Amino acid sequence: MLIGFFFTLKDAKVPVSIKEFLMLLEALQKNIASTSLEDFYFLSRLIMVKDEAHFDKFDRAFGAYFKGVDAIFEKHQDIPLDWLQKRLERELTEEQKAAIEKFGYDKLMDRLSELFKEQKERHEGGSKWIGTGGTSPFGNGGTNPEGIRIGGKGGNRTAVKVWEARAYRDYDSQRELGTRNIKVALRRLRKFARQGVEEELALDATIQATASNAGYLDIKMQPERKNNIKVLMLLDVGGTMDDHIARTEELFSAAKTEFKNMEFFYFHNCVYDYLWKNNHRRHAEKIPTWDILRKYPPDTKLIFVGDATMSPYEILQPGGSVEYNNEEAGATWLQRFASAFPKFIWLNPEPEGVWEYRQSVAIIRQLMNNRMFSVTIDGLERGMRLLSK
Repeated sequence: MLIGFFFTLKDAKVPVSIKEFLMLLEALQKNIASTSLEDFYFLSRLIMVKDEAHFDKFDRAFGAYFKGVDAIFEKHQDIPLDWLQKRLERELTEEQKAAIEKFGYDKLMDRLSELFKEQKERHEGGSKWIGTGGTSPFGNGGTNPEGIRIGGKGGNRTAVKVWEARAYRDYDSQRELGTRNIKVALRRLRKFARQGVEEELALDATIQATASNAGYLDIKMQPERKNNIKVLMLLDVGGTMDDHIARTEELFSAAKTEFKNMEFFYFHNCVYDYLWKNNHRRHAEKIPTWDILRKYPPDTKLIFVGDATMSPYEILQPGGSVEYNNEEAGATWLQRFASAFPKFIWLNPEPEGVWEYRQSVAIIRQLMNNRMFSVTIDGLERGMRLLSK
């Protein structure tokens, strides 16, 4: 049975070997894990996957072979599933949409707290309660200019909070590039230096020394020439960025190849008081943003990657994050990054033609001193040129 699982992992491009497979069999023989599928999932991932970048490939292969794995979510206040099941679709005219009242962030949060105490049954198609298919700011499947999405999938992308356990996946640094032009564009940001052990033949110096030594060979060595640029890349993940996974993975893979001194961290929509390195463990392994601001030297080149598409509250309002109540506004943290690393840019995978229609993009561009560039060859070249100055 497990031989098929091994080949499924190989087909999914997870770099597993016979050695790891035999180690898994030995662990099972010694009853290290129980007979539950969940325990086997964690045991097999621990043994078979040696790089966190392959966790997503492993999850997909495991799910395909064993027909799915139960997800482990954070616990929220219980809301009956029946309340959130969408049973109708409503199409509103532009006039009807414009007539829907915006509550404002603080009033919205207060009203949700009241509904938890008042509501006792399912509602559908209304404008007040937690439900589906209506114009209420609470629920899913309806229309509201500012709401809290509870259950279901996002449609209009106007939610200022999202009530669900959200699982993101890491960008794959091993992805084959669709075009090598991205790598060529990134090469504009280079500063070569020779440092370290002298392990490379210095051909010109050897010829000159040999000629000066009456033809007797005098070999000269030198350190390898390396790109000495230090890069800090902060990547938006999840939500609207799911539309740009392929291009972002191409960019991430190219950057990992071109910049040997590169560190990266993830955030969602806007930077707040913590970041993370691994999306599977983002709730358990939070990295304080202050630590990152203090760790890297000021000459580090800072690159944000994100579509900057979100509710303006997420940037300007304390507590505006869709996921938790952040004590300080995202704009405050963006300004701290800009002050700590004077050489910074924001790369936006959204087409530049739609930027003017997104209020949040305009706010981010202002905070970034208009240093926002599209993830195109021209945009990357202009961004790298600015970082190189």
